[in-house]
Amino acid sequence: MHGQRPIIFYTNSYKTWLWDDQRYPERLDWGDSDEIPNKVDAADLNTWLFNENTVDRILKSLMENGLKVAGGDRLGKTIIFAKNHKHAVFIEQRFNAHYPHYNGEFARVIDNQVNYAQDLIDDFGKPDSNAHIAISVDMLDTGIDVPEVVNLLFFKVVRSKTKFFQMIGRGTRLRPDLFGPGQDKAYFLIFDACQNFEFFNQNPEGVKTSQPEPLGQTVFKKRLTLLQQTRQMARTNPALADLASSLHSHVATMNLDNFIVRPQRQHVEPFQDRRRWDNLSRTDAAQLAQHVSGLPTQLPTEDETAKRFDHLILQMQLAQLEGAATFNTLRDKVIELANNLESKSAIPRVNAQLAFIQEIQTEAFGRRSHCPLMEDVRLRLRQLAVHTDKSRRVELYTAFRDEGGGEYVTSGVNMAQYRKKVEQFLRQHKDYWVIQKIRLAIPLDTTDLVALEEFFYQAEAVGSREQFMRFFGQQENLAAFIRSLVGLDRKAAKEKFATFLDGHTYTADQIRFVNYIIDHLTANGTIEPGLLYDQPFTAVHDQGIEGLFPK
Repeated sequence: MHGQRPIIFYTNSYKTWLWDDQRYPERLDWGDSDEIPNKVDAADLNTWLFNENTVDRILKSLMENGLKVAGGDRLGKTIIFAKNHKHAVFIEQRFNAHYPHYNGEFARVIDNQVNYAQDLIDDFGKPDSNAHIAISVDMLDTGIDVPEVVNLLFFKVVRSKTKFFQMIGRGTRLRPDLFGPGQDKAYFLIFDACQNFEFFNQNPEGVKTSQPEPLGQTVFKKRLTLLQQTRQMARTNPALADLASSLHSHVATMNLDNFIVRPQRQHVEPFQDRRRWDNLSRTDAAQLAQHVSGLPTQLPTEDETAKRFDHLILQMQLAQLEGAATFNTLRDKVIELANNLESKSAIPRVNAQLAFIQEIQTEAFGRRSHCPLMEDVRLRLRQLAVHTDKSRRVELYTAFRDEGGGEYVTSGVNMAQYRKKVEQFLRQHKDYWVIQKIRLAIPLDTTDLVALEEFFYQAEAVGSREQFMRFFGQQENLAAFIRSLVGLDRKAAKEKFATFLDGHTYTADQIRFVNYIIDHLTANGTIEPGLLYDQPFTAVHDQGIEGLFPK
């Protein structure tokens, strides 16, 4: 397994069925024979006899226990190994009956009897495609390489040991950052519905495991707590008044016939009435948190980064109401994210909120942060969080735990304010001869570097070398750091690409891509290679630089 953690197995074995209810067999399709038998052997199941309850129970186990991605809100890529074409179609039909809002795109049959099977395989192999479950009859048993696959469901009997382990191999491909930044794929799950592991003596009892609470469930619970704590405030504030409606929409779109929702129907149905939310009791809130918060809903799928930003703001709102010490740390993170977004002003929808983004970074904002204001921040910036640098986006994945009460001083707000002061000082002195050389990308000699340090560290805005290092750390190249703040002269940036552009003929998209690089250098002075695979570069081609310059 190349250093991965052990595979985790679940088993759900078939038994021979004996009929207790003589009326039930009359409702089944017995194939070519009109004679109703008094028992059905396990070998006959899923060959010509398909039972709704059996398939539903297996799918329910998969949807509840399968490895999830997107913050735990969506089942990871999954392959279901079906017995034959009719069995695969039946599985697809049962899934669609319980998840109609996916419009038949989430689970797809892939075998040699469907049209455009290769197109379906290609679509399944795309990480962000709508196809997340491939119901396969032989076609995906071997040879398919989709690193995002984290769940395998054996819904057929396999008696070839070689083929059995080849099928298991579909889950062994490594995938970095699958569960979030730095959270690589290290294991996968196998669901065995047909006693294959028992047959091959491969730990048929499986290994028990637990998964972290899905992001959507966490956000629902925190919104529920916020609603309880701000009930009086919500009556007078439009931003918070929408909180009850948002929670109601989440519950109202739950499918009561879904095999996961149905057992909790008595807890769900009362809260599908909007009026019930106007006077929510503590008992109601506890019931919703325990029985309803983790159930699937039919709301449209949202971007994971936006949901994580929601979570960050909810943590901050609750910390402010509760007087928790984590409030300062959370507020600092919002300010730092706003600071990072400001450098993305070339993106139109970021530029549209630029004044608001700059306001968030002021000292006045830090003093007057409160629930309604933070709700405004959430609504205006949640869709922009995806544009922050990946190193900053990681902060959204952090779960804070308040280890104790009391106030303390943090550096985050001061960090943003100090950075602003330094940037303002450098912009005011951009014509100083050393800074001018930096902006024009003219190499500095020893005399230049000495003059730069004297000019920079003695400035009142900077304070001192020690103060600068306390906020920014030791900078091996002060000139490069300053260029990251003041940017590069546009003419100088263009000249750096002149030889490259003049020597060849390029398409309009390739030239636009290079102009985006020049825009970024003009604003930021440097560019990390990883950004060439992110917005706004992926707006030109979804594969970033490799898509436009494959050589």
